[in-house]
Amino acid sequence: MEEKKQVNFTIVPDDEGKAPRVYSNFCAIHHSPFDFTLTFCDMQPLTEREVQSAQSSGTVKAPVTARMVVPVQMVPGLISALQENFRIYQESFGPPKGGLH
Repeated sequence: MEEKKQVNFTIVPDDEGKAPRVYSNFCAIHHSPFDFTLTFCDMQPLTEREVQSAQSSGTVKAPVTARMVVPVQMVPGLISALQENFRIYQESFGPPKGGLH
Protein backbone atom coordinates (compact mmCIF):
# COMPACT_ATOMS: atom_id res chain seq x y z
CA MET A 1 0.00 0.00 0.00
CA GLU A 2 1.43 3.35 -1.06
CA GLU A 3 1.71 5.93 1.72
CA LYS A 4 0.36 9.37 0.82
CA LYS A 5 2.63 12.27 1.67
CA GLN A 6 1.25 15.55 2.91
CA VAL A 7 2.78 18.72 1.55
CA ASN A 8 2.21 22.09 3.21
CA PHE A 9 2.97 25.20 1.21
CA THR A 10 2.14 28.89 0.99
CA ILE A 11 1.09 30.48 -2.28
CA VAL A 12 2.82 33.81 -2.82
CA PRO A 13 1.64 35.96 -5.75
CA ASP A 14 4.37 36.72 -8.26
CA ASP A 15 3.75 40.46 -8.18
CA GLU A 16 6.53 42.19 -10.01
CA GLY A 17 4.32 45.03 -11.18
CA LYS A 18 3.13 43.03 -14.18
CA ALA A 19 -0.52 42.96 -13.16
CA PRO A 20 -2.06 46.43 -13.24
CA ARG A 21 -3.86 47.71 -10.15
CA VAL A 22 -7.38 48.60 -11.24
CA TYR A 23 -9.81 50.74 -9.22
CA SER A 24 -13.46 49.73 -9.03
CA ASN A 25 -16.35 51.05 -6.98
CA PHE A 26 -19.04 48.73 -8.35
CA CYS A 27 -19.19 44.96 -8.77
CA ALA A 28 -21.89 42.95 -10.53
CA ILE A 29 -21.92 39.22 -9.81
CA HIS A 30 -23.39 36.48 -11.99
CA HIS A 31 -23.08 32.72 -11.84
CA SER A 32 -23.45 29.62 -13.94
CA PRO A 33 -23.47 26.02 -12.72
CA PHE A 34 -19.67 26.05 -13.09
CA ASP A 35 -18.33 29.47 -12.10
CA PHE A 36 -18.97 32.95 -10.75
CA THR A 37 -18.24 36.05 -12.82
CA LEU A 38 -17.37 39.26 -10.99
CA THR A 39 -17.59 42.29 -13.27
CA PHE A 40 -15.90 45.36 -11.81
CA CYS A 41 -16.80 48.85 -13.00
CA ASP A 42 -15.70 52.40 -12.22
CA MET A 43 -18.85 54.42 -11.61
CA GLN A 44 -18.25 58.14 -11.98
CA PRO A 45 -20.79 60.76 -10.87
CA LEU A 46 -23.49 61.17 -13.51
CA THR A 47 -24.02 64.36 -15.45
CA GLU A 48 -27.50 65.87 -15.54
CA ARG A 49 -27.92 64.53 -19.08
CA GLU A 50 -26.91 60.99 -17.96
CA VAL A 51 -29.37 61.18 -15.05
CA GLN A 52 -32.19 62.14 -17.44
CA SER A 53 -31.23 59.35 -19.83
CA ALA A 54 -31.11 56.84 -16.96
CA GLN A 55 -34.53 57.94 -15.75
CA SER A 56 -36.07 57.29 -19.15
CA SER A 57 -34.18 54.09 -19.99
CA GLY A 58 -33.82 52.65 -16.49
CA THR A 59 -30.15 51.85 -17.12
CA VAL A 60 -26.76 53.40 -16.47
CA LYS A 61 -23.71 52.23 -18.38
CA ALA A 62 -20.42 52.03 -16.53
CA PRO A 63 -17.04 51.16 -18.03
CA VAL A 64 -15.88 47.65 -17.14
CA THR A 65 -12.42 47.80 -15.58
CA ALA A 66 -11.97 44.06 -14.97
CA ARG A 67 -13.88 40.81 -15.24
CA MET A 68 -12.87 37.85 -13.09
CA VAL A 69 -14.24 34.34 -13.56
CA VAL A 70 -13.68 31.98 -10.63
CA PRO A 71 -14.69 28.33 -10.27
CA VAL A 72 -17.55 27.57 -7.89
CA GLN A 73 -15.17 25.58 -5.67
CA MET A 74 -13.19 28.77 -4.97
CA VAL A 75 -16.17 30.89 -3.86
CA PRO A 76 -16.46 29.69 -0.21
CA GLY A 77 -12.76 30.45 0.39
CA LEU A 78 -13.12 33.84 -1.30
CA ILE A 79 -16.11 34.73 0.88
CA SER A 80 -14.26 33.57 4.01
CA ALA A 81 -11.14 35.57 3.10
CA LEU A 82 -13.21 38.71 2.42
CA GLN A 83 -15.06 38.35 5.73
CA GLU A 84 -11.83 37.85 7.69
CA ASN A 85 -10.08 40.77 6.01
CA PHE A 86 -13.13 43.00 6.52
CA ARG A 87 -13.21 42.05 10.22
CA ILE A 88 -9.53 43.01 10.55
CA TYR A 89 -10.17 46.25 8.62
CA GLN A 90 -12.98 47.21 11.01
CA GLU A 91 -10.83 46.46 14.06
CA SER A 92 -8.20 48.85 12.69
CA PHE A 93 -10.30 51.58 11.10
CA GLY A 94 -13.88 51.14 12.34
CA PRO A 95 -16.89 50.71 10.10
CA PRO A 96 -16.59 52.08 6.56
CA LYS A 97 -17.78 55.62 6.01
CA GLY A 98 -20.06 56.50 3.14
CA GLY A 99 -22.87 54.60 1.49
CA LEU A 100 -21.01 52.02 -0.59
CA HIS A 101 -21.23 49.06 1.79
